[in-house]
Amino acid sequence: MTSDLTTRFPLGASVTAAELEADPHPALARLRAAEPVSWLPALGGWLVTARAPAVRVMRDAAAFTVDDPRFSTARVVGPSMLSLDGPVHARHRDPFARPFRPARTRERFTAFVEDEVDRLVTALAPAGRAELRADLAGPLAVAVVAEALGLDGVDAATIRSWYGAFVDAVSAITAGGPLGGTVSERSSDAYARLRAAVENAIGEADGGADGGADGGAGSLLAEAARHEAGLTTAEVVANAAILMFGGIDTTEGMIANAALHLLSDPGQLRLVLDDPDLLPGAIEESLRLEPSASVVDRYATRDVDLDTGNGTGVTVRAGDLVRVSIAAANRDPALFPDPDRFDVRRGNAGDHLAFARGPHFCFGAHLARLEARTALAALLERLPGLRLDPSRDAAPRGLVFRKPPALHVLWDR
Repeated sequence: MTSDLTTRFPLGASVTAAELEADPHPALARLRAAEPVSWLPALGGWLVTARAPAVRVMRDAAAFTVDDPRFSTARVVGPSMLSLDGPVHARHRDPFARPFRPARTRERFTAFVEDEVDRLVTALAPAGRAELRADLAGPLAVAVVAEALGLDGVDAATIRSWYGAFVDAVSAITAGGPLGGTVSERSSDAYARLRAAVENAIGEADGGADGGADGGAGSLLAEAARHEAGLTTAEVVANAAILMFGGIDTTEGMIANAALHLLSDPGQLRLVLDDPDLLPGAIEESLRLEPSASVVDRYATRDVDLDTGNGTGVTVRAGDLVRVSIAAANRDPALFPDPDRFDVRRGNAGDHLAFARGPHFCFGAHLARLEARTALAALLERLPGLRLDPSRDAAPRGLVFRKPPALHVLWDR
């Protein structure tokens, strides 16, 4: 069957994982135009690059599920809201989702985010240069996750090391490699340490917090543990790890990518500097152009005829991996004219799929946007002449999580 698929989808057969990690957009554009649902031997499954079938796959959890033993995050941290569907998915998700609704997000986190950004930018300003991932985007994302989860007494470097170990393990699995050796040891050690911290946070909250929805710093983990859903400690730990993925890695990437897009285009940057009200639109356009989480995985629960969106269809067999390229769907010219152009005034930029669709839509989207808006506004307002360091490469990389490996910038002191 595999040889037949390779013959039927020659473009897909020619794409390599290295190409998708380095600069996937030319290959994704070719696939979207000719093979919008294609078989990629390099990924061991289907790759969906057109928007219409991408939305179908993400919304139809009955036909395309995450609940499969091959699912990458489940293999690293165990079953969680990200790797379950149906009622059991709701059982894992509901205890964590409520505090991240828009009004509660603004009330709970606005002052904290503003204070953290002020502290970080104030420390940077005298130097005239910085690496924005390590000096701003990463520390901000870590601080917010620590605050949200209530991981008191755990320093930022430790939290970064945990989620870094999880990201490396998930990336290794997604690339088709075995999970073993140092990567496996690091992720196992990170999980054990995270579990100890979660148990400590739950225990402290049970011993002193009032248990209300707006209780102490440990209230989110404690609420999840006490919720009527009856999550076990292991399940709380797995979901805390998932919140690290969404709250740290992808938010850090979101901020770095948006800064890169703005600083790479002087004309668009000038528009935002002249009219700061364009900043939210610029962030949405950056999310469209380079989502920090570029793919999501699903597994077919049965044989499914999937419309490719160009008048043809393919039959996906039960058990097949179906990988949705959010990066490709976000550049579908059927919805986004001139899709490779960064346009802060694009009217429908918010129709991107960077936070997914369907039951696994990211409930932390409002918090991530708050962090990105606050951080970028402070950078543009307080660092005059902010620009990329022309001597340093800033091209995004990553098969799953895409962002610049480093983002070096300069400004006028």
